[in-house]
Amino acid sequence: MRHTLSVLIAAAATTTPALADVPKVVTDFIPAQGLVALVMEDLGPPDMLLGQGANGHDLQLRPSQTAALARADLVVWIGPEMSPWLDRTLEGLGNVPQLRLLSVPGTHLRSVAGAGATNDDADDPAEEEGDHHHSGVDPHAWLDPGNAPLWLDAIAAELARLDPANAVAYADNADRAKAALAATDAEIAHRLAAVRDRPFVVFHDAYGYFSAHYGLTVAGSVAPGDGHAPGAAHLAELRARVVAGAVCLFPETGRDPAYLEQLAEGTDVRIGASLDPEGMAVAPGPDAYPALLRQLADTLLDCLGQG
Repeated sequence: MRHTLSVLIAAAATTTPALADVPKVVTDFIPAQGLVALVMEDLGPPDMLLGQGANGHDLQLRPSQTAALARADLVVWIGPEMSPWLDRTLEGLGNVPQLRLLSVPGTHLRSVAGAGATNDDADDPAEEEGDHHHSGVDPHAWLDPGNAPLWLDAIAAELARLDPANAVAYADNADRAKAALAATDAEIAHRLAAVRDRPFVVFHDAYGYFSAHYGLTVAGSVAPGDGHAPGAAHLAELRARVVAGAVCLFPETGRDPAYLEQLAEGTDVRIGASLDPEGMAVAPGPDAYPALLRQLADTLLDCLGQG
């Protein structure tokens, strides 16, 4: 009986991939972690450098996190346009395999000078001191659900290259995720259709992908980038836009809402709940990416849909 049991265990070991054989994947924050989790499913959870509530633009890595990066079989991250701190670390580590999602061929990329960029205070000293002014490519490309299928395929292909034994599983998982996200996208589009013509103001210029994809009307943003103080001239112009017909002003998770409160003072414009474009309040895992999109839609609808 013991001999039979030993044979069965040995046979299972030769047919079932061990968890240790699955690549160790490290991601930067929720959007990448959620997409990788969809492709890996129960083969193993990807690690994430930023904990819940952390800002994707900035992080001081602990020695243990740097060591985890050095041991990683693959680092999947948005790209240096979003997380320059990670770019510097990876450059110092040398040959760590990585997949930059913004560099995946076919990805829809938006220029910061496009819709939603409202800053006109180039001479303001506060503008020049901002550490995270978005220049060139807008890094918030995960907020365009049209990029997700390309990224899921790229993640599956890279994992299959590192782990051929599970290549079929990665491809199947990616296909199921694409179908589910298409349904989520259609649901969100249907719900937001009723508020497409209702202008709103956001905290910083992070929503161009989302608003363009769903046809929403962003009247302006308080700041053009993360950690970037707006100038007086810009705030005066934005105040005029608010008075001219903005329906709602939306603070942002982890940001001081004081500027938006000043813009709303003496007007009938509503202040909505905080938007969370980076998923700071979203739990990691395979539900993270659709949850991030749904929470944005829910927050917008709660305010824009009134009346």
